[in-house]
Amino acid sequence: MPEMQRTDFFKLLDRISDGTASDEDIVRYHGYLNALQKETGAWDESRLGAKTAMEQVIFDRIAAEIHGPQLRRSFPLWKKMMVAATILMISGIGLYFYNQHLTSLSSPKTEIVNDVKPGSNQAVLTLANGKRIILNASVKGEIAEQSGISIKKTAEGQLIYTLSDAGTAANIGTAAAFNTIETPKGGQYQINLPDGTRVWLNAASSLKYPVRFDGKERKVSLQGEGYFEVAKDKLKPFKVSSGGQELEVLGTHFNINSYADEPSSKTTLLEGAVRLSPHGGQDLVLSPGQQAVLASGRMKVGMVDPEEVMAWKNGNFVFNDEGLESIMRKISRWYDVELSYQRKPSDLTFTGVVSRSKNISAVLNALDKTGKVHFKVEGKKVTVW
Repeated sequence: MPEMQRTDFFKLLDRISDGTASDEDIVRYHGYLNALQKETGAWDESRLGAKTAMEQVIFDRIAAEIHGPQLRRSFPLWKKMMVAATILMISGIGLYFYNQHLTSLSSPKTEIVNDVKPGSNQAVLTLANGKRIILNASVKGEIAEQSGISIKKTAEGQLIYTLSDAGTAANIGTAAAFNTIETPKGGQYQINLPDGTRVWLNAASSLKYPVRFDGKERKVSLQGEGYFEVAKDKLKPFKVSSGGQELEVLGTHFNINSYADEPSSKTTLLEGAVRLSPHGGQDLVLSPGQQAVLASGRMKVGMVDPEEVMAWKNGNFVFNDEGLESIMRKISRWYDVELSYQRKPSDLTFTGVVSRSKNISAVLNALDKTGKVHFKVEGKKVTVW
């Protein structure tokens, strides 16, 4: 393990938190924390002092950095996560949350009668003829053939459309035929559409699309959340209808969050340019890094952190000053659990990061450690108190 004294460690932490750290500092930081995480008995109190004392000092610095009046609005999420990662790896918590009211870590009171495993690659494909195919139960290889299009499932659990030998001539009428892919709560899936566009669907989402893109445009309908990497075709604009709006692109990367149980629909542009047409409103064009939020018929545009938006696709939960109810809706969809509230502390916000591959206990216990909210897990029911 790399040698580092307590004072050196805090100097390094200071440079990272105030944005003056060099690339060498960051490499050293990660190397040291990785060593702490991997080595047995790696904590050396003779050099670093008591582990609990260091945890508290680091926690105080996180709170001061992020909630300070001058830095709060401009402190990037990646810096919050980098500083907070110190506690993750030193204490072995696996996830760290804090809120603006917290002054110390509390012993968890959450009761886990039985743990709940995370979601996985699950989806149902409904063909235009009504046939339903459970994709997670299907073996890899060709699972269907439609109108000269071969539908194959890969070993990695992706759905790919390719032009088959019989597909050199388009069948009449297929433009009006639609397939639908649906992910349940606790599921996610990736699909490559007939035009080469790639779509990642989050839990409890559905995508309706034509069997063939034979018309003058490529139009699909989304419910829930999906990330799109659109194949370029200047002659056929790609359109997505979702949540009271229509989005038009020529070739770009974007994310749409449009769940029925969310108070707003959010469209975030990662690359390229898109035109949004809210129903009954004026068109607007987004630039990379911008997010359009549609709520109650009104649309607002602002800059966001792309890493936060794309956390779900990259296998993580990332919460940035996010309200408890919003967090719990994400947990409910990914772990396929029912929520019951004894109270709804709407004023609580949390910041944290955790892998979506962890059991539900990892997320709930970390929230519990703030001392502001507790949970009971019984079967597929989570009670919040």
